[in-house]
Amino acid sequence: MNSARQAAETHQVLATAWAQLPESLRGPTQFMGRHYVGCGATIGAMPRCDFACRGCYLGADANRARPSPLAELKDQLRQLRSWLGPAGNVQITDGEVSLRAEAEVIELIRYARAIGLVPMLMSHGETFRRQPGLLERFMVEGGLTELSLHMDTTMRGRRDGYAHARTEADLDGLRAEFAELIRQARRRTGRRLEVASTVTVTRENLAGVPGIVRWFLGNADAFKMVSFQPLASVGRTQTNLQGVSVDELWARIAEGTGDPDVGLGDGSLGHPACSRFVQGMAAGRGNTGRFVPLYRRDRPEEMAVLREALDRLGGESFRLDGPRAAAARALRMLVRHGGFLLGRALPHALRVWRRTRALRPRYFCLVSHHFMNAEETATPLGLERLAVCAFRVPIDGVLQPMCAVNALGLREDFYRGARAVEAVA
Repeated sequence: MNSARQAAETHQVLATAWAQLPESLRGPTQFMGRHYVGCGATIGAMPRCDFACRGCYLGADANRARPSPLAELKDQLRQLRSWLGPAGNVQITDGEVSLRAEAEVIELIRYARAIGLVPMLMSHGETFRRQPGLLERFMVEGGLTELSLHMDTTMRGRRDGYAHARTEADLDGLRAEFAELIRQARRRTGRRLEVASTVTVTRENLAGVPGIVRWFLGNADAFKMVSFQPLASVGRTQTNLQGVSVDELWARIAEGTGDPDVGLGDGSLGHPACSRFVQGMAAGRGNTGRFVPLYRRDRPEEMAVLREALDRLGGESFRLDGPRAAAARALRMLVRHGGFLLGRALPHALRVWRRTRALRPRYFCLVSHHFMNAEETATPLGLERLAVCAFRVPIDGVLQPMCAVNALGLREDFYRGARAVEAVA
């Protein structure tokens, strides 16, 4: 697709998303409809999982479900592409996708990229530990550039000492192992790989959140994001586990950054009750990382730069570009927006860099994503959230909110379909 057509399509899908947002949600740090449309996810890519985590959102039938054929999954990706537009975010997920036949995973990743999506493979990561070289093959043969690894003490299924971790600090060695695996994969392939980590947060492990934040800030060369997800009572989640409030979680995140006002840099994608994120720069090593937000709501001059950046550059993405395409995109941006980039954006970036007090700070994003249980979806707030959901799954041709998939039985219905569930002997 040429650049003019891509820009026109991006403008169209963003305008559609913005028009669907209620006026009350169109705040200065709202990214839906201004830079992103949302995020999509597959279903049926590999429902099975070899873990038995205590906070699992899969349905009871997941481990008996047949993976959907590649043709069906490609149809899902095409539906998501129509909604998300060029360089749209899609999660290749369901159970543990790395258990599917290697060639089929590679084909799925390649297809997503070929039609203009940016696929992120969601995984517990254990398959990469057990099968050295698998990650590199996904990168080289599939073109994988984005990966998310789930690590926390609610997980059950690792086969070594980490299986018995009692505190989040007990998993720092595992996080370090994955960080080195990521660095080596980049070195061996010479290719880019952006990695995130997801963490389920319960009453039991809430106290470990500050340490997790500090660890990731100190290893921002390997990971670019950590997403904390307060537990929701859906799927196979154990009934004795308790979730935490969003405010409790962010108080602990702030403790980890050492900045009690870090939340003043938060943005949203859709309803603010669904997710929060703070983009910033991380600096440091080990457990001594520092974090500086890219902007704060109490600084009018920074809000002005953000507003103009979204107005001018919203939807621009280098993530599917090769070196030549990236250079051409950068040149077009400089020609069209050089006054803003050099006169306002660059000075702002330099001010943020100076606040990090580091020579080589790295981009990092702190995220919380708040899934609902069935009772919450039926409240006025829950219905409002479902209506503007930015995280959707294609089921039978309809883009369904992820919370409806998790909490309202849509996942179970999908698994119980004649095409999906194996006959019980």
